[in-house]
Amino acid sequence: MSAATQFQYVGGELAIFEKARKWKSYWRDEIAPYIRGDVLEVGAGIGANTKLLGELGFASWTALEPDARLAAQIDPASSRHRTVVGTIADLHARFDAILYIDVVEHIEDDRAELLRATERLRPGGTLIVLSPAHPFLFTPFDSAIGHYRRYTRSSLAAAAPRCMRPLRIAYLDSMGMLASAGNRVLLKASMPTERQILAWDRLLVPVSRAIDRLFAGRVGKSVLGIWRREKS
Repeated sequence: MSAATQFQYVGGELAIFEKARKWKSYWRDEIAPYIRGDVLEVGAGIGANTKLLGELGFASWTALEPDARLAAQIDPASSRHRTVVGTIADLHARFDAILYIDVVEHIEDDRAELLRATERLRPGGTLIVLSPAHPFLFTPFDSAIGHYRRYTRSSLAAAAPRCMRPLRIAYLDSMGMLASAGNRVLLKASMPTERQILAWDRLLVPVSRAIDRLFAGRVGKSVLGIWRREKS
């Protein structure tokens, strides 16, 4: 058994955040236009996002998860799906889109990881990264689930290989950020409660979705980066 398959994720928040349906619907709609062809989802966890994105128009979906315990919980939505235990270093196939949804902040050498992802992209393929934003919002919760960092737009842009052309780097969830910055209620503890997650999801996310465009991607609790590998 390789070191990758022996990996065990330290966090326990996946089942709680699976209930944040409005938030997941929000970023799903933001990345949906870039999901096509053969897709690789890195750090698929228990498959919550695999299921969420399962009806989009793609040819195949590879859910890649280094923790075998979590990977065993992924329920393939269709014959287009497969689950692989390991890391991107274990793969040799090429893809049209590669996703890191709340994943790269868990990886110590994020630049090396995104370089490996770029090497697994076909020309014209897209790299999609969604991560928690702003170092000043780093809390005990981040530490408890193994985050190395939170990103700014600039630091996320710097983590991507220079050969990738940025299509969009923007903050999402302005209301979530303002609430967190103002009182640190949502992510103050080592683990947020289900009640806190549902309050944020039901009350703040719909407002963010309505007004984020007014901030032109300059305010938000998460940062979304989308890049394209230029055709040679």
